[in-house]
Amino acid sequence: MRIHAVEAIPVSYPEPNDFNALRHLCLCKITADDGQVGWGESITQFAEANFATKHVIEAMAEQLVGKDPTHTEALWRRNKDQAWWYGYGGGIASYAVSAIDIALWDLKGKAANMSVLDLLGGPVHERLPAIASCHAHHSSIPAMVEEAQGWLSSGLQGVKTGFGKRGDARLGYDHDRDVEFVRAMREGIGEDKMLMIDNGIAIRWDVTDAVRRMRAMEEYHLTWVEEPLGAWDPEGYANLRAKTSTRIAYGEREWTLAGFERVLAAGTVDVLGVDPGRAEGITGFKKVCDRVEAHRRQANAHAWSSAIVTAASLAISFSSPACKLFEVKPIRNPMQHDLVVTPFEQIDGWVHPPQGPGLGIEVVEEVVQGFRSEKVLVS
Repeated sequence: MRIHAVEAIPVSYPEPNDFNALRHLCLCKITADDGQVGWGESITQFAEANFATKHVIEAMAEQLVGKDPTHTEALWRRNKDQAWWYGYGGGIASYAVSAIDIALWDLKGKAANMSVLDLLGGPVHERLPAIASCHAHHSSIPAMVEEAQGWLSSGLQGVKTGFGKRGDARLGYDHDRDVEFVRAMREGIGEDKMLMIDNGIAIRWDVTDAVRRMRAMEEYHLTWVEEPLGAWDPEGYANLRAKTSTRIAYGEREWTLAGFERVLAAGTVDVLGVDPGRAEGITGFKKVCDRVEAHRRQANAHAWSSAIVTAASLAISFSSPACKLFEVKPIRNPMQHDLVVTPFEQIDGWVHPPQGPGLGIEVVEEVVQGFRSEKVLVS
């Protein structure tokens, strides 16, 4: 088997879980000379990054055509060597490496008639607890609690809520409102459900703000607080860790193994977020998980885009002891439920190992073409 063609496909779609904002992904379709196809994805988020990633994938394709797609490690390293010239610490180059690598693993599995999970060594978990990963949108705290209760009625075992998102929730900006939200959520969902908050990119707490909030929230037993001080603040996180007891999560905004290594070396993270659509694919994610396991920390897949990244994230999560749960979008959306013939679903609060050759998905190409972007779109 040899690589016959590499195609980069920018798509744009309205995301119901993000207040119907237009979100952007760059898919990668790799076709072998026997006609088999592998699919990959990068979570580019913005239109300009989408089209820049397309061009980088197309440039990298020149050194991939004619190569054996099952040589995932060798091709990943070859792409990394080329990516150095585009951005030493990650960025657009890592998006391209990610999309190509995921597609190569999908093709590798199909060539061997094995799942990516089996190629990674097989599952170390029989099942993983599934939680709702949502954005807070409503102005009414009781309405948000009721919404979460509806999601949990399907069996989901917890809720992670993004602060500072689109809509009228206004969470992350006012101490008292934030604490009241956490109190009401804990009361509404019960003590047996996991509860996390995620500050994302919009919220800018300083150390004093973070200490006050996290201390006030401790009695409500948060599973973790994500990015309370943003992506990188080793001194601030050390200060926060010394003064609070709630677990701290961050790392999602890192690109490379070196970036994740510096977070682990800081000794201030309990849960390291990793997105294979950004962190250099399945190969990159696997390398990170091995380091997280060595540091005796928890890894957590940021699978908040399409079913392609969900499939990749499931394969890694089930292959690594460092992964303890799996996040799912609670609201039906086109990139999860229409893009593939058989969408991934939680069953009674659990996700199970992916089945079938490669990533275990069959992409509906008519859906891809329906969301394909041919020009830069404004969100």
